[in-house]
Amino acid sequence: MSTAMSGLRVFVNPHDVVDSSITTTDNTSPVSTIFYSQRGKGPIYRWLYEEKLALWRALRVNTSEFNAHSLSNASWKVVPPGLRDQIGAHYLD
Repeated sequence: MSTAMSGLRVFVNPHDVVDSSITTTDNTSPVSTIFYSQRGKGPIYRWLYEEKLALWRALRVNTSEFNAHSLSNASWKVVPPGLRDQIGAHYLD
């Protein structure tokens, strides 16, 4: 089931390391293990993949200590399916 969420944006930081075992849906290219999300003008969340636990952890970013202008928009296609599910559940709560 897919739910459209108005105003949801996903970002990556081009300076983050892109060396991981996580790949795109077609299993061809590695993707970042760190993503950021924001809905509307709400808080920014950092999503970090914990390889040992094989799960995504969310942390609310303190914008006074973080330069959000360094982020780039990410295509929903490069977001791993497990993270898509977690982001969806996070914003529906």
